[in-house]
Amino acid sequence: MRRRLLALVCVSASLLTGCGVMSDSAAERRTVTVWLMQHSASPDFLDRFTEEFEREHETLDLDIRVQEWTGIGEKVQQALRDDDPDGPDVIEVGNTQVSAYAEGDGLLDLTLESMRDWGRDDWLPGLAEPGRWGSQQYGIPWYAANRVVVYRKDLFRAAGVTPPKTRDEWLETTERLDTGDTQGIYLAGQDWYTLAGFIWEEGGELATERDGVWRGALDSEAALRGMDFYRRLQRLGDGPVDADEEHPPQAGVFAEGRVAQIVAVPGLVRAIVQQNPGLEDKIGYFPVPGTEAGRPGAVFTGGSDLVVPAGTDAEDAAVEVVAALTGARWNTDLARTMNYVPNKASLADSVAEEEGLRAMAAGAARGRATPATPRWSVVEADNPIKEYMTRVLTGADPGKEAERAARRITETLAFD
Repeated sequence: MRRRLLALVCVSASLLTGCGVMSDSAAERRTVTVWLMQHSASPDFLDRFTEEFEREHETLDLDIRVQEWTGIGEKVQQALRDDDPDGPDVIEVGNTQVSAYAEGDGLLDLTLESMRDWGRDDWLPGLAEPGRWGSQQYGIPWYAANRVVVYRKDLFRAAGVTPPKTRDEWLETTERLDTGDTQGIYLAGQDWYTLAGFIWEEGGELATERDGVWRGALDSEAALRGMDFYRRLQRLGDGPVDADEEHPPQAGVFAEGRVAQIVAVPGLVRAIVQQNPGLEDKIGYFPVPGTEAGRPGAVFTGGSDLVVPAGTDAEDAAVEVVAALTGARWNTDLARTMNYVPNKASLADSVAEEEGLRAMAAGAARGRATPATPRWSVVEADNPIKEYMTRVLTGADPGKEAERAARRITETLAFD
């Protein structure tokens, strides 16, 4: 209630000192401070949203403050701890970060609004699930992005192949494309987000929780099948076995013109075309294939949720902002503007006219997120999955290496 108390103090001081009294209309107005991340929404979108929101909510003013991702975790934690009258009322956070903020009772429980008003059951699972802590919903899905297969239409035609519908077909197609100077696929050896999708598709997990205890799960039979598929696919190209997709950046490798496929978000194509404009009309997209025809494979879903700090004194107003930004009208507007996937499967048709977004939306229906434990970020900081992948790709025993990696994950996830 920090701002409400401050306002009462100011009014009382004015009456005592004769410094004038605010008008009724001014006293009724309230500013809602919103922290959004850099590049999440265009300035034009934010201007349009602010103008329309304030017109529909005559007593509310929006103060949107754009933040940088670098160092944002500590900044958000500090904001949740502080009793700052100028602090945020709504915050955009990464979908996998919600549990870390909810753990300390720093976020407002939005379960009721989610179920009663916002259609929680239709949200993309890769955004909705990590937005929960326990059985409560704290993070409200805003937008999503996930990997698809970016491919060269001309190379597919030359090889006499079409986009595959199943993983077995994908292997066969990629093998036919992997000829001469052309790589069937460029897949870096430590692209663990892509591996995660293969593991989930087989029914495996990166880690599992039982009675509040998290354990690494890379050594399950299902997870090992996912790694084996990754190994078989990765060998149909020249991706480095000891580096991830950013070392070197795979956009640059694809732009060189000798790669038939990569696994990436569609937005990466902008960087490819900037480096090689001649590829602009030669690039296509299809969802990562699954084990069954007609059903895309599981993929990691990245993106953002909106949260409300528990200490805000503008609770009702903050909820109105979240409802507007995540509702169908503005959510589809954002998706079209920024090339995102909307937060609900039922809104996928709103981006269907664009090939890359259509492929991404199809995959997002089977999207997943990393394990919903605050300590998963510690796992990623010294990622044993990457080392595991390199060891398997260089000939080490998969079972033994999976056990080693799973044990390290278990140790890291154990609370001090």
